Amino acid sequence: MTYHRHGPTHTTPSGWSSVSWSTAAQATLHCLTGCAIGEVLGMVIGTALGLHDVATIALAVALAFVFGYALTMRGVLRAGIGFRAALKVALAADTVSIAVMEIIDNTIMVVVPGAMDAGLASVLFWAALAFSLLVAFLLTTPLNRWMISRGRGHAVVHAYHH
Repeated sequence: MTYHRHGPTHTTPSGWSSVSWSTAAQATLHCLTGCAIGEVLGMVIGTALGLHDVATIALAVALAFVFGYALTMRGVLRAGIGFRAALKVALAADTVSIAVMEIIDNTIMVVVPGAMDAGLASVLFWAALAFSLLVAFLLTTPLNRWMISRGRGHAVVHAYHH
């Protein structure tokens, strides 16, 4: 058994690491934090400016990736790694997780009747957005567990944690 900052991992007979659900949830929550900042900001800006749904979603997705990568890079840069190397780590650690979260949460925002057209003062807008992020977290956690167990996704960041 080895111990990483996010919890213990066990090597299985096949050679793959078995990752705890807690470790996967922590990695997903880390990814979701940046994703949610960008998603909420993009939805708020797009809604406030009256942008078309497609433009609002594109802005939210772009900002989700920017903030998601930035949060990961912040920790890696703190470990003394250069910007280009930190960017590569962030891309490897977060791309799949953020992409899946964005597909899930934006799909929910589109299918909830009236959510994309509701104003910023609407309970419907905020409830749909909160629900979409919760579902994205719940559905992405097993994916992150699987990726981390194979040394991919958030596992690549572990080498830079102190």
